[in-house]
Amino acid sequence: MLAVYFVGFLEGACAHFLDLARGGIHVYASFGPFLLQVFFVSLAVLDPLVVVLVVLARPEGIRLASWVTVLDVSANWWANRHWLQDDPARLLSLLPITLFGLFAVASSGPVLRVMKRPHLSCTIR
Repeated sequence: MLAVYFVGFLEGACAHFLDLARGGIHVYASFGPFLLQVFFVSLAVLDPLVVVLVVLARPEGIRLASWVTVLDVSANWWANRHWLQDDPARLLSLLPITLFGLFAVASSGPVLRVMKRPHLSCTIR
C-alpha cells in the first residue's frame, strides 16, 4: 500500500515540478482564486514531503497524504468546474486523481492501524 502512495505522490510531485518549470510561478493563474493558485504551487513541496515520509514509513506521511489528497482533488474539481457545462466529457481527465484520492483516504485508516502495531519479534530461547 505504501508503494501506491509513493508512486501516486511522486507522479504528483513531478507533474507540479514540470508545470512550474514550463510556466513559472504563475503557471496556475488561470485556475481562479489566488489561494487556489498558491495551493497548486505548494504541492511542489507537499507532494515530495509525503513521498519522503511514506518512504520512512512515518504515520505523519499517511495523515498528510490524506489531507493533501482531499485538498488536491477538491481544488482540481473546483478549478475545472466550468467543464460541467462546457464539455462534461473533459471531466474524465479528473478520474485518475479522484480514484487515487479515494484510495488514499479510504486506505489511510487501515494503513495507520498496521503502522501502530507493535513489531513482532522472534526470539530463540
